[in-house]
Amino acid sequence: MATVPAGEASKSFAELERLMDRLLAEGLDRKGVIIALGGGVVGDLAGLAAALYMRGIDFVQVPTTLLAQVDSSVGGKTAIDTPRGKNLVGAFHQPRLVLADIDVLATLPPLQLRSGWAEVLKHGLICDPDFFDWLAGAGALGASGDPAALERAVVRSVEIKSAIVSEDEKEAGRRALLNLGHTFGHAIEAELGFEEAALAHGEAVALGCAMAFRYSASQGLCPPADVARVEAVIAAAGLPTRLEQAGRFDARALLGRMAGDKKAEGGALTLILARRIGDAFVARNVDPGVVTDFLRSEGAA
Repeated sequence: MATVPAGEASKSFAELERLMDRLLAEGLDRKGVIIALGGGVVGDLAGLAAALYMRGIDFVQVPTTLLAQVDSSVGGKTAIDTPRGKNLVGAFHQPRLVLADIDVLATLPPLQLRSGWAEVLKHGLICDPDFFDWLAGAGALGASGDPAALERAVVRSVEIKSAIVSEDEKEAGRRALLNLGHTFGHAIEAELGFEEAALAHGEAVALGCAMAFRYSASQGLCPPADVARVEAVIAAAGLPTRLEQAGRFDARALLGRMAGDKKAEGGALTLILARRIGDAFVARNVDPGVVTDFLRSEGAA
């Protein structure tokens, strides 16, 4: 058994090589188990190592951040980043067990709680308007660490993600809905060099969700009232809703990042958009010119 602890390790080729060498040095065999104790970075790195080591061994996720408990530890996606984009090198490898202890979330700094809360909100926006209503009301206490609200939020988020993944494990169809906010968000993160100090992943997802709803409304797909509500709930959780809150960006540079997204097909853009709160859908072959104009309307140069 090998344990990958929480720490400062980055999701990089160098860290993957270091971890694989450590497993070999320890003599781990094909019946070995890797335990990932930490946040999403640790879980992704450990999961990819488990997928590759001796063509695949078991691993266990013990997520210690809210973001990891509601998102990255569930579903079997494992990956590392490259300078060209986020999570572009990876594998689908399901954990043998996910152990999410709500009590460990009491040690998280406020930014990490808010970052995870963005993924919780995303699940409601995708397919559960009643859940989003609760998150906008009594459940909002979870964003500031209320244990009861956090427990309900984690349980429902895992239920939603697990149901979607069970239908589409390899992201051939419906699972892509879980990327609401991520195409915009990943492009912004990439332009910032994936620096958590500049913009945490959950903050990028929250901003991306707000942008996806505004883009949907700009195309006549989503009621403006829903957009205003989404923005208000995201902002109330202390998360960004406007591009200017993340920095200054070039529209063409952002578009180039989006074209390199994993969901893009043959260079054509794929976006997760919304008809209303709780009704997201996959939009393929999106006109890049329209997206460029939208990004400029958002404040990109």
